[in-house]
Order: sequence, then structure tokens, then C-alpha cells
Amino acid sequence: MSVGLVIVSHSSGLAEGVVELAGQMAPEVRIVAAGGLPDGAIGTDFEKVSAALSDADSGAGAVVLFDLGSAQMVADLAVETLGDPDSALVVDAPLVEGAVAAAVSAQGGNDMKTVARAAESARGSAEAPAAEPAGAAPDSTDQVTRELELTNDVGLHARPAALLSRSLTGLQATVKVALGDKQADAFSVLGLMGLGARKGDRITLLANGPDAVQAVERIIDLANRDFDE
Repeated sequence: MSVGLVIVSHSSGLAEGVVELAGQMAPEVRIVAAGGLPDGAIGTDFEKVSAALSDADSGAGAVVLFDLGSAQMVADLAVETLGDPDSALVVDAPLVEGAVAAAVSAQGGNDMKTVARAAESARGSAEAPAAEPAGAAPDSTDQVTRELELTNDVGLHARPAALLSRSLTGLQATVKVALGDKQADAFSVLGLMGLGARKGDRITLLANGPDAVQAVERIIDLANRDFDE
């Protein structure tokens, strides 16, 4: 079982859209929308959030993200009235970026607190570039460098970025993906998307650590399969 997510928004359409996007990157994670009032009007509803919490938690807990301050108040109250308030965490994070990061973390089998931290780590992504300037990889006898061309239609966006990140779960390796003068942590979906790598672009994989070879092989295999598009 994986940690579930609840998306609380004043707008039912916004909540459902975030669920759809995050669900594309984490198909095995239960993500539930709790947006709008029962009559479809703008607002947040305690009963709707409480039901979503129950629906999202399959035994590993749930992480709750919200759009505006009043939505946080309703989410906090719903968590406080659970039979076990420690079974859910309300996280102050960017709704879209945080949901994506949390969903990928939950898909990787991480616990509730780790999933919450993943969401919080996305806080600055809307203000700062997700990709950092490329630099020389640290010296290591385990260093592996490979270059490949992206042939899938959408490049390293959304689902392909999530697949790449998830493929490295459990490996002891530091992996960077470089495009031109930009570089991103391969474990960060938002960072990979920030590269803006498109079909036809050539990216460079830089891996260090005991599982560096395996990490690079997994990414190359995904690319050769066009990320299963």
C-alpha cells in the first residue's frame, strides 16, 4: 500500500485537474479531490474533505495539500477529528508542484513523513529555475557518463520525467541529467521537467556511486522504449 493524497481546493475543477496531472505520474497512488462546495459553488467543505481523507488512506496514511488559507483551516479541522489524527498530514506547499512531488514520492513507496517533505521541497520551484547550471561531475572511480537522444514525442515532461525518477528507486547512486548548460537531479521530477528537454534533444547522464552503471542502464532502457508512450 502507498501513502494517499488529498487535494483540497476552493474549486472542484482545480482539485480534479491536479488529481489528473499527479495521477499520470503515480498511477498506483490513491489521489482524491476535495474541491468546491456540495452545490458546485466556490468554497471548501468539511464533510467533503473528511470523506476524501477516508477514501485516500489505504493504511499508510494520507498527505493533504490545499490552495488557500481557508482551505488549510478546513483541512486541519478534518485531520484533527479523525479517529487517529496522526494518520494524515496537512502540508503547506505549492498545490500543483507539491502534488506532483508528493505523488512521485508515494509511488516510490516512501512513508507519510517523507512524502510530506517531498511536497514541501517543491515550495521554491515556481520562483526559481528547477534546473541548475551544469558543472563538472565529482571525481569518482564509479562515475559513468552517457549521452542519448530523446526520441519520444514529449521529451522529459510530466509522465516521462516521473518514470525516469521512479526507475532509480532503491539505487545507491547520484544521478544528474544535463541538457546544454543546465543540469537536474534525476530523482527530482520537477527538476527534470525544468530542463525543457524535447524530442530530438541530446541529454547527458552523469552517475556516481556503487549503482551508477545500473542507474544509467535503466534510464537508457526507458529512453529506448520511448518511455512507454
